[in-house]
Amino acid sequence: MKRGSLHSFLSVRPSTWTWSACAVLVVLALVFAGGPGTTADASARPDEVRVRVLPYEGAITPVAASYLVEGIEEAAEEGAACVVIELDTPGGLDTSMRQIVKAEMASPVPVVVYVAPSGSRAASAGVFITMAAHVAAMAPGTNIGSASPVNLGGGGMDSTMTHKVTHDAIAYLVSIAHKRGRNEELARRFVEEAHNVTAEEALQEEVVDFIAADLDELLEKMDGRQVELDSGSVVLHTAGAGVEVKEMSGRRRLLKYLVDPSVAYILMLLGIYGLFFELSNPGSLVPGILGGISLLLALFAFQSLPVSYAGVALILFGVVLLILEVKVTSYGALTIGGLVSMVLGSLMLFDSSQEWSRLSLGVMIPALAVFAGFLMLLAWLVIRVQRRPPVTGQQALVGERGRVIDAIPGGEMPGKVVFHGEVWDAVSTVAVDEGERVEVVGIESRTARVRPLGQQEFPSEEN
Repeated sequence: MKRGSLHSFLSVRPSTWTWSACAVLVVLALVFAGGPGTTADASARPDEVRVRVLPYEGAITPVAASYLVEGIEEAAEEGAACVVIELDTPGGLDTSMRQIVKAEMASPVPVVVYVAPSGSRAASAGVFITMAAHVAAMAPGTNIGSASPVNLGGGGMDSTMTHKVTHDAIAYLVSIAHKRGRNEELARRFVEEAHNVTAEEALQEEVVDFIAADLDELLEKMDGRQVELDSGSVVLHTAGAGVEVKEMSGRRRLLKYLVDPSVAYILMLLGIYGLFFELSNPGSLVPGILGGISLLLALFAFQSLPVSYAGVALILFGVVLLILEVKVTSYGALTIGGLVSMVLGSLMLFDSSQEWSRLSLGVMIPALAVFAGFLMLLAWLVIRVQRRPPVTGQQALVGERGRVIDAIPGGEMPGKVVFHGEVWDAVSTVAVDEGERVEVVGIESRTARVRPLGQQEFPSEEN
């Protein structure tokens, strides 16, 4: 592919690139510099009992573990009466879940897990976090369960590995239930049978301690309850307590969004776009910088997602085929192969049965369509440019028309013609009289080969 043709198509004023890049960096800086997001009850007084609330919705990832563990530690340092984790999760990573459970078990202040608001759930990893709390509560219309372990590393598990992982999870959840005085048999069924119960059933089966419609009702109901900490028994005094809600900081919110499979997938494609533009037009800088940043962010997200390396390899192979279509005329074969490879790779990229770690078809199909459509448009534009007649150099003179100013005797004896504002030596296979119109059919060194207008072809010459 000619660099000039692609460069002319992709070229953008440096000032535009610069201001666009600055705008992106400013937005990222503002997001990362977001404050801790703590909001306090307007009626709370410095001297009254305070309850720290940590709302969390989404998959249990390293970002969730960092936020909740740090929230528990800060509440203990600031002397809060208790910590309320308002939870809504479809599950998540085992390692992140265990970090949160350890923080709950070792917390010097009571930890309350409240599955809320109505319509929320505590599934998979959420079951462990809820049962590990000193006090567990649910809002009406919520559910808990389905804690069977799945392989988040891509690919299935054989029967031996499935047996080991399942029994490890059973033992872990049963030990948590035993320590907190909850239903051990139901804990076993949550893992072994992927059992699921409503809030009312969970209260009846002694999985949770309360059902509360909102936070105020929860604080009223657990007022006066005695909980056991490692340091001894503590009685909760939460009725009328001041409430401090600590939201995620801007930095953590951004990292949480990055771990979403759809966001990670789009970042990967944007990274490929940027590097492709930079390699096609070395020195553009901005596409390469933004592409590199996008790829690094995608890699950050991939470490928390069930990524299949076969899927990644197929996507990269498909991209290579589509790029080759721009450089090699394959009559569509490379394009079809690249699209098939990218579709298969995208379907295989996140290999998990859990909803939170799967790529949505509503994101995958438009993203692939835009990516493939752009490359196909680029290939068509480049081919069209390459098929244009030359506009510079000697070859651009072919087809020019001029006038004979010195008769051409024919054969290899030259005459003189004027065309393109220049006087040239010219030869022709036939004699051409002075003043006749001719057309240039070739340039040989400093001599033009012409034919009279009206003569369509020349007899072949033998040299």
